[in-house]
Amino acid sequence: MNLVGASICDEEMLVQGEARDIQLPNTEHVSQISVDVGGSLAKVVYFSRKAGTKGGRLNFRKFETEKIDECIAFISRLLDESRAHAPEREFVIKATGGGAHLYYEKFRDRLKVKIDREDEMECLITGLNFLITEIPFEVFTYSETNPMCFEETPDDPFPYMLVNIGSGVSILKVTSANTFERISGTSLGGGTLWGLLSLLTGAKTFDEMLEASQEGDNKNVDMLVGDIYGTDYSKIGLKSTTIASSMGKVFKKNADKRQFKPEDISRSLLYMVSNNIGQIAYLNAQAHGLSRIYFGGCFIRGHPITMNTLSYAINFWSKGSMKALFLRHEGYLGAVGAFMKHHTSRRNSRSFSLTEQLAQKLAATEPADLEVTLAQDTLDVVAAEESD
Repeated sequence: MNLVGASICDEEMLVQGEARDIQLPNTEHVSQISVDVGGSLAKVVYFSRKAGTKGGRLNFRKFETEKIDECIAFISRLLDESRAHAPEREFVIKATGGGAHLYYEKFRDRLKVKIDREDEMECLITGLNFLITEIPFEVFTYSETNPMCFEETPDDPFPYMLVNIGSGVSILKVTSANTFERISGTSLGGGTLWGLLSLLTGAKTFDEMLEASQEGDNKNVDMLVGDIYGTDYSKIGLKSTTIASSMGKVFKKNADKRQFKPEDISRSLLYMVSNNIGQIAYLNAQAHGLSRIYFGGCFIRGHPITMNTLSYAINFWSKGSMKALFLRHEGYLGAVGAFMKHHTSRRNSRSFSLTEQLAQKLAATEPADLEVTLAQDTLDVVAAEESD
């Protein structure tokens, strides 16, 4: 897969709510499909071509995991379309996430293709590394005054911390393309918010819940510093609008529970979960000496309130020394990583194969043999470019 000229498509999206396609103008065909099946959502990444355009593109789709049959049916249609154009090709599904194990037999029996299960954490890091280093205008910071400030591609992206927010939260410390460890996590993630709002509001989908939160006012249900002090508590840096107790106004004597609007509850709980994740992320980054914190996972979905809350938390607690970083394909890290696990993708990817291999070779090579090693690596690069 040739990544030269890769870019995010800026045309109008055919499926609203999905991540934008990634254009690969120098890649003609890639036969694999990947799927990342989490506790709440199943994410699919696949390659397609569009008539009249050069190369092809990576496409992104998501499905609720409880409707996994819809996801499998969608992949089956993709396979049928691919077989019509290339009947001689052998197709492989790269699967990751817990659902790669839970639904393995169902995928295998329904799709009639080979299913390769890939490690979830490895796929997350591979996917994030790919997006950070290969895709321009992918990473950005967020604030109310500057909603989308794109980051330059770093010369050396390591070390960094990934906070992946799905049904739960995993926090990973990454020190190289192949070296990482899970250093923390929490069970209070997207699934928590989804579950509580399902019980307390009439919203049926996570997107409905996020939309409701935009119309809500959390001060109607949260107890603020101003409700306790009547003003700021400036001595310790707390504004009157700071949340002292999430949902703290609900538990009051003689309070009519019907007065609390679903929109206000949605905003309060979104703040509660996001603030909690932001503080846990900061504490882990501080403990491990990390300043770059990437937030991924379908919990975020480009939602302004969520991103602003996480950014504010990191900036506030770190006094501006750390940076909250977001991605335009934040929900597809695992699926992208699984896609890149296909052997041809890894062999031809400039960032994740040849440079990794060279670094490993040089580390294990005697000084007298360095010239031979470098020469051979140059031949590998040429061969990869020719095969593209």
